[in-house]
Amino acid sequence: MQKGPVTPKGFGDVKPEEARKRRAMINKIADVLEGYGFLPLETPTVEFAETLLGKYGEEEKLIYEFTDRGGRKLALRYDLTVPLARFVANNLGLLSPTFARYQVGQCFRGENPQKGRTRELTQFDFDTVGSSDPKEDVKIVVAAIKGAREIGLNDAIMQINDRTIFDNLGFTKEQIITIDKIDKIGKEEVVKKVGSLGKLEKAQKTERLEKIFEELKSNGLEEEKDFIFNPYLARGLNYYTSTIFELKTDKTPGGLSIGGGGRYDNLIGIFAGRQIPAVGFSFGLSRIIDLT
Repeated sequence: MQKGPVTPKGFGDVKPEEARKRRAMINKIADVLEGYGFLPLETPTVEFAETLLGKYGEEEKLIYEFTDRGGRKLALRYDLTVPLARFVANNLGLLSPTFARYQVGQCFRGENPQKGRTRELTQFDFDTVGSSDPKEDVKIVVAAIKGAREIGLNDAIMQINDRTIFDNLGFTKEQIITIDKIDKIGKEEVVKKVGSLGKLEKAQKTERLEKIFEELKSNGLEEEKDFIFNPYLARGLNYYTSTIFELKTDKTPGGLSIGGGGRYDNLIGIFAGRQIPAVGFSFGLSRIIDLT
């Protein structure tokens, strides 16, 4: 029987058993990442609201905003990527020529709580900043898959696509957002809202994806087992520019997403005043723990 105060909906305590499980997962993934040269970084939970706004598309409405006693407009971080972009813009000396970091932290989203989705979540991000070379995309995917295997996700598979495919086929931003929901609402519902998906069904890998897939195989990964091309994958965030990834629990159509990321070559430039390419990935630790 509960006698004390309750926590707000979508927020909750992490009990010892779960906390130990989470720490073990973090340590195993961190060991993999440090083997690939990623360094730890921490950024604050609270940012100026203007730092976060305008970066997330329709998901911006989920940001927790508030005004402090000094009248400053602040916000709880929605993810760890935009704070990274701000950090890099203020520490350009770290690019020599690239900067690779990982970070574990709490993020906050004002969405409807459900199994695997809470308003406070733990993310585990890792990114490489400073290079547009597809080999950096490959390193991110390889590290993500090896990290997943280390924590027992033996059936997890990385879906990969290129956002430029949608641009080349003439889809609008609104249509792309709808297509990205195909696993949630089904193909028939997407067709009702978007129209024929025939162009996507026939879509071929871009030249960049061809290079990435060949490099992944050279790194010992297997197509259809470790990674797969998914022309419907769009990812809803506005800042992705080309390669995008989504890690699923397995290869079934309804496989749940347990991580995602991609290339965002324009985001850091918003703060830095010059283009700085970047690519990264984020494990959704809270969801992974709920599912394991």
